[in-house]
Amino acid sequence: MTTPDLIQTLRDELREKGSEAVRISTRRFFKEEIQCYGLQSSEVQRIIARSFRDVKALGKERVFALCEELLLSDYSEEASIAFEWSYRFRGEYLPEDMKTFEKWLSLYVNNWAKCDILCNHTIGSFVELYPSFLGKLSQWTESPNRWLRRGAAVTLILPARRGLFLKEVFAIADALLTDGDDLVQKGYGWMLKEASRTHGEEVFHYVLEHRGEMPRTALRYAIEKMPLAMRKEAMKR
Repeated sequence: MTTPDLIQTLRDELREKGSEAVRISTRRFFKEEIQCYGLQSSEVQRIIARSFRDVKALGKERVFALCEELLLSDYSEEASIAFEWSYRFRGEYLPEDMKTFEKWLSLYVNNWAKCDILCNHTIGSFVELYPSFLGKLSQWTESPNRWLRRGAAVTLILPARRGLFLKEVFAIADALLTDGDDLVQKGYGWMLKEASRTHGEEVFHYVLEHRGEMPRTALRYAIEKMPLAMRKEAMKR
């Protein structure tokens, strides 16, 4: 099957399995207008697993090109497929791949779901392999693009859950502390919450130190997994 045929076959399947009811319910989760076929996430995951078996042999570079073609459509399900395909090549990431991932985040991410799928998995795995790129996340905190700023935090979600990069977690939180965008606030609050799983005391003291200026949205996310007594103390102003 040629590359254009492969993409068209994939799109035909998504269109056929899409549902108007799911389209309507999915759109309720977003403030932005989104394009979607209307598939349940479980069905998208089945398509990802099967389709990756079809494209894996093409190699990373050709698959990344296919990912870009999928991203151009702006459909949520196609973005999920593209980002999960790229994640499945994480064992072959090279330093120069960051340019591709940053381009995708800058140009093709336009809602929180796309941001989180790309950053949690693909970019998060990349920075674990190449920690020297953690400085790139600091640069993103200064971007006018809200998805780059949220991406700076949510890239560290899975590493933070495993206890990694605590210094960088706090540095990102510092940079985003008073950000006025609620989706950015939720992003860094989520990052702190995951860090609290293995560094509970450190995150608790960070929250106490900054609770006077930390937006309530971020604070509530950050303390969500803490014991009740800690949560009550952190909520005092």
